[in-house]
Amino acid sequence: MAKVELKQPIVQAIADDIKDAQSVVLVDYRGLTVAQDTELRKQLREAGVIYKVCKNTMMKRAFEGTEFAGLEEYLEGPSALVVSKDDATAPARIICKFAKTAEALEVKAGVVEGNVYDAAGINELSKVPSREELLSKLLGSLQSPITNLARVLNQIAEQGGAGACEAAAEEASAEEPAETPAE
Repeated sequence: MAKVELKQPIVQAIADDIKDAQSVVLVDYRGLTVAQDTELRKQLREAGVIYKVCKNTMMKRAFEGTEFAGLEEYLEGPSALVVSKDDATAPARIICKFAKTAEALEVKAGVVEGNVYDAAGINELSKVPSREELLSKLLGSLQSPITNLARVLNQIAEQGGAGACEAAAEEASAEEPAETPAE
């Protein structure tokens, strides 16, 4: 069997992994201990992120003709592929957070939603909260005015209802001096 035929399934597996991916990040894993690598893989797996160590030539062939072709220039030295199909910022967030404790882990570059970013760009993207966090913040912002209105209405009801509110409004208008019409 020719070498090309042996390598084709590997290239196809990489192509299947990156197909419909929201983001792909390349990292240099040299210097990680087995314990660190195991912990990193565990965190990525829990987030639904794929982590594979692949040969650069195989990744180059899998990237050809895709939006990830811009990563070819970063494929030097040992490289691992981190792929997310759901959360676009999850790989960057997890890798950059892990790199703070494991200084041997180095981010090379990545593609997030079709845009190629270098290591600094991926580091900035890692600061973006997840979709769930953003949605919860939005929901909290939307609920805040409604909650405040409910508190005010509850206080009005506790103080005697709408009649007390109207009486308070009449007292407030009686205390203010009447305006004289301008001539």
